Amino acid sequence: MSFREPVLVFDIETIPDLDGGRRIMGLDAMNDTEVWSAMKTLRLAQKGNDFMPGHLQRVVAISVALRQGDSFKCWSIGDEDAGEGELIQRFFDGIEKYRPVLVSWNGGGFDLPVLHYRALIHGCVAPRYWDTGQLDREAKWDNYLGRYQFRHTDLMDVLALYTGRQNAPLNEIAMLLGFPGKLGMDGSRVFDAYRAGDLAGIRAYCETDVLNTWLVYLRFELMRGRITHEQHRQEEVRAREFIDASGAAHWTEFSQSWVA
Repeated sequence: MSFREPVLVFDIETIPDLDGGRRIMGLDAMNDTEVWSAMKTLRLAQKGNDFMPGHLQRVVAISVALRQGDSFKCWSIGDEDAGEGELIQRFFDGIEKYRPVLVSWNGGGFDLPVLHYRALIHGCVAPRYWDTGQLDREAKWDNYLGRYQFRHTDLMDVLALYTGRQNAPLNEIAMLLGFPGKLGMDGSRVFDAYRAGDLAGIRAYCETDVLNTWLVYLRFELMRGRITHEQHRQEEVRAREFIDASGAAHWTEFSQSWVA
């Protein structure tokens, strides 16, 4: 089976933007530990938690899975030493090149708004992503910005019928379907892992989230009648073949935990 259009599943991992917080709060004389303490204190007073808003989230990893033609692969964009601006620009360059269907879990609620703000900061360029008919007439009815369109399919939002009241965690949905879910890390541990120098672990975690999302998306496409049961089986086989051929430790763990 070949998908009629490329499909790009994506996920990002972020840490608090300490430089941004320092600039906004006028804390030039403080070190990172002091700045983070001040940012947390303010956020707790404002919102009751220390999770930073999108414009103060710094992107440290973007992982994607691309299904195109007869191929499937999953990887993290850029090298480990790539800067935030480079990662974001390369992500949007992929959209420019392939104009894929984008798939995410809570991408409309978190990942894409973060990418918007951070792309603005870094001067990234993404004309195809922002097009609503100026470059391509068809984009007026089929674009990445329309919440109720499927050019970007935010699975969490769609499955909850856009209400927000029934939003579910990817980890739990993946596990209900027999997929591995979270393996060894979750979003709350990313900042600690980054400070410990474990960017490789963050990227591996991000990749497994992407594959979980892809597998849920396949079940969604089956439910919508866009693929048959046999095609669904073939796509899962293709994904298993990819991870088994990789040999990377996180993919070995993923394969061993995949019971469906």
